[in-house]
Amino acid sequence: MSSVPTVSPAAEPRPPKQPPAADRVYTHVKHRILDRSYAGGTLLTEGEVADEVGVSRTPVREAMLRLEVEGLLKLYPKKGVLVLPVSAQEIEDVVETRLLVEQHAARKAVPASPVLLTRLEELIDEHQRLADAGDYEGAAASDRCFHAEIVRSGGNDILSRLYDQLRDRQLRMGVAVMYSHPDRIQKTLHEHREILAALRAGDAGAAVAVVDRHVGWFHTLARGEVR
Repeated sequence: MSSVPTVSPAAEPRPPKQPPAADRVYTHVKHRILDRSYAGGTLLTEGEVADEVGVSRTPVREAMLRLEVEGLLKLYPKKGVLVLPVSAQEIEDVVETRLLVEQHAARKAVPASPVLLTRLEELIDEHQRLADAGDYEGAAASDRCFHAEIVRSGGNDILSRLYDQLRDRQLRMGVAVMYSHPDRIQKTLHEHREILAALRAGDAGAAVAVVDRHVGWFHTLARGEVR
């Protein structure tokens, strides 16, 4: 007499493993800084952030230290954590670094590959769509990716990593500009199209000139000269 094989019940799917608590706090706070939910000048406490994320204060402290190193927060023992506003000096420093990297990258991008040109066109369309939807954080990310793609196209990993270190500062500045100067959104898109056209035409000089005008505009913002 043959035995009937027993069928084990299907194992219950395991819930996805959550990231460590400090990583969850880090992501939560950084996101709220970048989308301006925590505006510059806001004083946070470890307790309120712990309650928001649903963790103890220990991982909050660890995450805050990481964000302080990145220049987004300033810790004041026994008082709280200050969200640092974007300063004129920070804008000047970021613009100076961007110009050095991006002017070089624009020259090196010529002749541009079809893959790069297609990707830049996609990012312009994405930027327009997100801006029209009022998603300023997403639009700022697309804006930043447009420039990062040109930098990466040069194949210099050291330069690309240097540029990536500016990412969060660029995003925060980009979102702030969209809120305070909404007319700048269409000007930015127009200048991106000019850069793309220059690269498509193989005109490195024109591409560098537009990059200089496009990025250099932030100098006038830092100096309070924007009208």
